[in-house]
Amino acid sequence: MKQVLQSYKTGDLTLDEVPVPALRANGVLVQNVTSLVSVGTEKLMMDLAKKSLLGKARSRPDLVRQVINKAKVDGIRETYRAAMGRLDTPVPLGYSCAGHVIEVATAVDDFQVGDSVACFGASQASHSEVVSVTRSLAVKIPEGVGFEAAAFAGVGAIALHGVRTAEIQLGDRVVVIGLIAVQILQGAGAHVFGVDISADKVELARGLGMEQGAVLADNDNEDVPGQVRAWSDGSGADAVIIFAGANSSQPIELAAEVARQGARLAVPGMVDLKLDRRQFFDKELKLIVPRSAGPGIYDPQYEEMGRDYPLPYVRWTAQRNMDEFLRMVANGKISVDPIITHRYAIEEALQAYDLVYKGGGGHIGVLLSYQAKPVSRATVAVKPATKSAGHTAGTPQVGLIGAGLFTKSILLPILKKMGDIELCGVVTASGYTARHVAERNGFQYCGSDYQELLDDPNVDSVLITTRHDLHVPMTIAALEKGKHVFVEKPLATTADTLAQVVQAHENHNGHLMVGFNRRYSPFSVRARQALETRKGPAIVHMRVNAGPVPPESWVLDPVEGGGRIIGEMCHFVDLAQYLLGANPIRAYARSVSGDGAATTDDNVVVTLDMSDGSTTSIVYVSMSDRAFPRERVEIFWDGAVCAIDNFKQMSIVKGGKTERTKRWNLDRGHKAELEAFFGMVRGEVASVPMADYAATTMTTFAIVESLKSGMPVEVQSVSRSASALSSGGNVQ
Repeated sequence: MKQVLQSYKTGDLTLDEVPVPALRANGVLVQNVTSLVSVGTEKLMMDLAKKSLLGKARSRPDLVRQVINKAKVDGIRETYRAAMGRLDTPVPLGYSCAGHVIEVATAVDDFQVGDSVACFGASQASHSEVVSVTRSLAVKIPEGVGFEAAAFAGVGAIALHGVRTAEIQLGDRVVVIGLIAVQILQGAGAHVFGVDISADKVELARGLGMEQGAVLADNDNEDVPGQVRAWSDGSGADAVIIFAGANSSQPIELAAEVARQGARLAVPGMVDLKLDRRQFFDKELKLIVPRSAGPGIYDPQYEEMGRDYPLPYVRWTAQRNMDEFLRMVANGKISVDPIITHRYAIEEALQAYDLVYKGGGGHIGVLLSYQAKPVSRATVAVKPATKSAGHTAGTPQVGLIGAGLFTKSILLPILKKMGDIELCGVVTASGYTARHVAERNGFQYCGSDYQELLDDPNVDSVLITTRHDLHVPMTIAALEKGKHVFVEKPLATTADTLAQVVQAHENHNGHLMVGFNRRYSPFSVRARQALETRKGPAIVHMRVNAGPVPPESWVLDPVEGGGRIIGEMCHFVDLAQYLLGANPIRAYARSVSGDGAATTDDNVVVTLDMSDGSTTSIVYVSMSDRAFPRERVEIFWDGAVCAIDNFKQMSIVKGGKTERTKRWNLDRGHKAELEAFFGMVRGEVASVPMADYAATTMTTFAIVESLKSGMPVEVQSVSRSASALSSGGNVQ
C-alpha cells in the first residue's frame, strides 16, 4: 500500500510502498477513502524536519541536555547511535481520516466489517491506503455525512475540546485566532471575532457566521486590539482561542492584549508560549493549553489499549468529541464543504504537500483520496542494500520480528556488519518501519505479519525483539516452525507462559537464546575466569541506576510489559548466575515506602541466596539521575575483589596486585551475544541450558512475590510453580 512518510533526519517527504499494518489487539483495520491534511500542524512538522541538526537542537534544548548526559555516562558512540536511531525513524504524516472497516480484532464488539468510520490519531489515522486504529480513536459515521466531511472529525474534535476548555457561555464574546471553530462557537451561542493572516480565510469565516474579523499582518498587532475593543463595547474579549500554528509568540501576545480582565485564553494550536508576566498579572488572565482532542489523548491505556473512560466521570473524551462533531455535521450545524479548497489522489500527495509547504495557493482544507481496491497482506520485496539474495549453504538465514529503538540502534548495526549471515525478512506491526529497516540494512523483504516470515522456508533463524507480552506466542510459533530463536528478555512474564515455552523447546529441535547480553561482555567473561579458582562462596553486589520511566509506560503495564523487575532486573539475575555458576534458590526483596512519590517495584533491594552458598544483592533504583553511571558490579571472594564500572572499566585486586581494564565505550556484550547465537545455529557453540533461563525468570517471579508478602520466597522450578503462581497461590 502507499503511505506518506517523512524523515526527521533529512526532512525528505516520500510516498512509499509499504506493507499493510497489522491489526491492533483492540482495534480495527480501515481502508481509507479520504484523509485530511492538517495544513498548520503538518507544515510545522515539515519545518522542524527540514532543519539542520543544529536547528533541531535549538528547537528542543531539553532533548539536547538528555543527549549530553547520556554521552557522559554511556560514551559518544552509543549516544550517537541512539540519537541517529530516533532521527532516522520515518514519521507517518496525517492524523484525521475516514474509510471502511475491513478487519476487526476479536476483542472489539462495537465495530463490524463494512462499517463507515472516521479515525483520529498521530501514527494511526495517517495518510495511507490502510490504517490500523485503536477502537477508542474511531467512530461510526452518521447517516447523511460523507467521507470528505467525516475526514474532518479528528480536527473537529480538537476544535470542540478547545472550545470546551475555554468554558464558553451563552453570549460570550470570543476572539478566535485561526478560524476552524467559528461554526462551533456560533452553535454555542457565542459572538465571534476572527483573526487570521489570510484575508481569504477571514472572508470565508464571515460567510460561516462570524460577526467581525481582521487580517493580521506579519509582526503587526496594532490595528486588531482596537477593532476588538470597538466590537466588544470597550471591554475586550471574554475568551480567546488560538488554533493557529506559529513559531513565534505573536499569537499569545495578541491574545493577552485583546482579552478583558479575568478572561480565559485557550491555546490548542502549536505556538510559542513566551508570556509577558506583567500583561497576564495586570489582567489576571487564565491560560489553558488543551490536550488535543480531549481526555484520553497521550494516555497509552486509551490510545493504544483502547480502554475507554466511563462517561459519568469523563463526559467528553476524544472519541466522544469526534462523535459529537459528526453529529453537528449531520444536523447541519457545521458545514465543511466551504472549507475544502483542494483535492488530490494519494498518488499526488507530494504535490499537495508542496502546495502546503510553499504556500500561496489559497489552500485551507486539503484532502487526499484513495481508490477502492483489494487489500493484500503479502510481504513487500526490497532490493538488498548490502548482501545479495539467495541461500548459501551453512549460512544462517535470518528473519527479524520487531524493530524498536533498541533494535535499530544496537542490534541492527551489529547484524549489518556480520559477513556470515543472510538478512531475509523483517516484520513490524506498523509496516512502514519494516520497509525502512529493510532498506537501511539489506533485508530482502518486509512485512507486518510475523506468520508470513515464519512460513518462509528459507528462514532458519528468527530474532524476536517485540514488546514483552508477545515474546511467548512468537517464540513458541517459531520453534514449532523449526526455527532457531533469539528472543529479547524477558523470556516470559508469567509462570504459566514460561512453562509453555519450556515445553515447546523440549518438543522441537531449534536452539533458543534469551537476550541476556551482559554475560557475554568481555568484563563479565574476565570476572568469571577470575572466579573459577575460588575455594568458597562469594558475595556479588550490583547497583543499577535505572532512572525513572513515565508511569504510563508500557513497560510498567502488568500485561504488556510485566514491570521492571520481570522486564529488566532479569538481566542482573542472569549475570549473577553466570558469574557464580550457580542458580538462585531463595529471594527476599524490600522496596521503598512512604508518600507514594517513588514507585515501589523499581526502587528495590533484593537479596538472592545462591545454590552454592554464595549471596547476591541487587540495588535497583529509579528515583535517581540518569546522568550518574548506570551500573556497577562488585564481587568479593577468597581475599579478592572485582569491580565492573558501567561495563567501561574493570579492576581485579588479588594478593596486593591490581589488574585494570578500560574501554572508551560501553561493551555490554551485544556483539558477542549475537556471534554466540549464530555460532549455536552453526553447531559451533554450546547453548545456555534452558534450565538456567527458566531459573532466571522464576527468580524474578519470586522477587515480585517477596515484595508482596514481605517474606523470603523460595525459587521454584517451572513444573512445580506454574499453576500456583498464576492462580495466586502461596509459593513459599
